[in-house]
Amino acid sequence: MTNSPFGNFGGMMKQAQALQEQLAKLKDEVASKTVKASAGGGMVEVTANGAQELISVRIDPEVMKDQDVEMLQDLVVSAVNEALKKSRELMADELKGLTGGMQIPGLF
Repeated sequence: MTNSPFGNFGGMMKQAQALQEQLAKLKDEVASKTVKASAGGGMVEVTANGAQELISVRIDPEVMKDQDVEMLQDLVVSAVNEALKKSRELMADELKGLTGGMQIPGLF
């Protein structure tokens, strides 16, 4: 029996590789999920995926009747930020299952 100063380094490397594979699979799965957010009482609705990409933006035509471009811009920014926040939360929730709730810096 040899006493390696690195302990069971080979086993740790296999576990790390397995975790990387599970993480890649999880990211693919989460990327296919979507979240929606709205602003202005639903006047602007944004859909994003788990990869934090915007999928769609829907603007109620009623918003344009007042021709208040500044308000529309604010609503779009607000809805996009909320959708991206929900997307990050979706990924964080999914990662909890993979990491057992442990916060691992750099995973997301």
